[in-house]
Amino acid sequence: MSEGSVNLRLEQQQGYRFTAVFDSDTPDLITDEPAPLGQSAGPSPAELLVTAVANCLTDSLIFALNKFKQPSNGMRTEAVGEIGRNQANRLRVLKVSVTITLGQTADQIERLERILGQFEQFCTVSQSVAQCLPIHLRVLDSNAAVLKESVLEA
Repeated sequence: MSEGSVNLRLEQQQGYRFTAVFDSDTPDLITDEPAPLGQSAGPSPAELLVTAVANCLTDSLIFALNKFKQPSNGMRTEAVGEIGRNQANRLRVLKVSVTITLGQTADQIERLERILGQFEQFCTVSQSVAQCLPIHLRVLDSNAAVLKESVLEA
């Protein structure tokens, strides 16, 4: 990602269903709220937020692995956005938990400690979102050994 801006417009299709049209080569995206408000015709704003955080962290880890010429294939990421009520009793995303599982065991990756020590600092989305809500991050190897646990927050 380079400096600049992300430009899009939302075009209402019906009720809470919108088409997100991007000012780039990105294909249009249908968004919608789940029932009872919408019909779940596409991801909700909360789902998009959690997706953006998880995807950006994964991309940053892939970039760091590739920078050190280490294998980055076979990764899997799972993310959970905790939705709950704030002090004003309004629904909010309270935290995001992301678990990234590498496609290899720790001993198959050189400079792993250095890679894990810096990759999250380069994630544009999670570093921005973490100023508002905590992001719990875990990185596992392909044998489910915990390699890193951290909380990103302001």
